[in-house]
Amino acid sequence: MPEPHDEGECVIALDVGGTGMKGALLDRELKPVLTARRPTPRGAGPDAVLDAVTAALTTLAEQAAHHALTVRRAGVVVPGIVDEERALAVFSANLGWRDLRLADLLARRTGLPVTLGHDVRAGGYAETVLGAARGARDVLFVAIGTGISAAVISDGHPLRAGGYAGELGHLVVEPDGAPCGCGSHGCLETVAAAPAIAAAYTARSGHAVDGAAGVAALVARGDADAAAVWARASEALGAALATATTLLAPELIVLGGGLAEAGELLLAPVRAALAEHLTFQRRPNVVRAALGDEAGCLGAGLHAWQAAEGAGVPGPAGAAVAR
Repeated sequence: MPEPHDEGECVIALDVGGTGMKGALLDRELKPVLTARRPTPRGAGPDAVLDAVTAALTTLAEQAAHHALTVRRAGVVVPGIVDEERALAVFSANLGWRDLRLADLLARRTGLPVTLGHDVRAGGYAETVLGAARGARDVLFVAIGTGISAAVISDGHPLRAGGYAGELGHLVVEPDGAPCGCGSHGCLETVAAAPAIAAAYTARSGHAVDGAAGVAALVARGDADAAAVWARASEALGAALATATTLLAPELIVLGGGLAEAGELLLAPVRAALAEHLTFQRRPNVVRAALGDEAGCLGAGLHAWQAAEGAGVPGPAGAAVAR
């Protein structure tokens, strides 16, 4: 039975990324009372990152008190392998954590009840409740940035598999391809992640470029080398999504992350590549994410409200969030 509540309640939401953290105080309608951003000091080591996360939560709690808000719970989402059931950060190459009982540590340090989640799964969940996938029950949310990861929503429920579900970036798309940081070769990330796209353009053209966004701009201007690199990445994404579609039959694929900021420049060739690989499968619609880089933070807030209430959380239009 959900507990009675008043209008002076909020949750703390914190999305911890490899380069920066996005935090917010979210009211019961999932609207931000305030937001905050700060860098992630991963270069200083995992202990420094833990200290920075603690400081971010503490500051947000102090700001809630300043606004006369009662904090019901904090939701923290992080990259890597995250076992939500055990509240365990199993492994994060970006942050240097391994088998870290992060929720317990943060709760002891801050005095706040803490719910731990995975950044991309949280972002995908937020898109199903608040964004581009609202109302859909079978969704594949793909975040394409420094790495590539996916969130699977099946029959309205997130697929976690002990934290290992959704590693789309490590499907092999070029068996004789470049080595991947995971230890394999030719993974999707080595072809279609933002750093791989930028590196491929530099290798092909001999010219440095300002990341994948720089390659996208060159594609739009008709640069032949950029177009070739972009086509290779789009084909690889289409092939990987075809494999995921065959296994999971999503009705909707939502592309997010920094690369999706290219809009139809990315979506159109990915749709075409996906269509070429499908025969009998249910053909999903492919759309751009609606929540941008706020998706993970909003997802953290959703999970925090769920844990605080012990039941579905009313969203902006009264839509219930499935537990």
